Amino acid sequence: MDLPLIYHPDYVVPWSLDHRFPMSKFKKLYELLLVDDVATGSQFHCPQRSPQEWLELVHTSDYVNDYCEGTLDPKAQRRIGLPWSPALVNRTCVAVGGTVLTAKLALESGLACNTAGGTHHAFPSYGSGFCIFNDLAIAPRVVQTLGLAQKILIVDLDVHQGDGTAFIFQDDSSVFTFSMHCEINFPGTKQQSDLDVPLPEGMEDDEYLQTLAEYLPDLLTQEKPDLVFYDAGVDPHSCDRLGKLALTDSGLFRRDMQVLTTCLSQGYPVACVIGGGYGDDMDALVYRHSLVHRAASDLYRQYRL
Repeated sequence: MDLPLIYHPDYVVPWSLDHRFPMSKFKKLYELLLVDDVATGSQFHCPQRSPQEWLELVHTSDYVNDYCEGTLDPKAQRRIGLPWSPALVNRTCVAVGGTVLTAKLALESGLACNTAGGTHHAFPSYGSGFCIFNDLAIAPRVVQTLGLAQKILIVDLDVHQGDGTAFIFQDDSSVFTFSMHCEINFPGTKQQSDLDVPLPEGMEDDEYLQTLAEYLPDLLTQEKPDLVFYDAGVDPHSCDRLGKLALTDSGLFRRDMQVLTTCLSQGYPVACVIGGGYGDDMDALVYRHSLVHRAASDLYRQYRL
């Protein structure tokens, strides 16, 4: 069996090329994985659109209804930073469904990767920072509700703190939130994760990887999760427009290998999402996003999951 990958054509909607959010990267990532023989078409699983009851495991019904019906007030809409459309509503719900499917397949297979996901700035009653509904919170709630897993570890290595996720699970011992992020980056007001590791601006590969190694193995020993969610954001890259760290392509790949090897070698299943990544060179950005899939593909074969 090959590594399960998750993609849906609705991950992409019509979009202005001038917008800072690189909407086209999701389809381009899917295409690159096929062109580079990282994956075959048969490895891709197509998610269902998440039903409203999944969204309301985390978000208030008023917020879900207002967003889905297009009646969210303009200030709340601006805080999200994405132009509302019925197509974007569908895309958002399908992407959440993609992370739920990724989690289910990871529990079955040991490892699975979405080609979207990581919307960790969404709070129960509002969205923020290009994040509408928080898939990194909804998917854990769904698998817990279904009785598929109880103890969850979220390893968030996006360059921005997973503030929405931290807030949602702040009083919940069944979900441990670990965020390693640039200290002086968005969001301006940080929430309290179960473990926050703020990093100085300009940190490079080796120091970053050493820092990660100081925390992750002990976290797994301490928490013994039924499932790990890994946000493999590529915005710690030196060329990222919104990053402020200085990792290279090699550093990102080594990071992904380090996270996955640390988890898989101890028998912990991992559900991967791609997280943030912003840049003017779309091809370079998409390649960076493909690194977690390349690492996962290599290790899936190695561990014969």
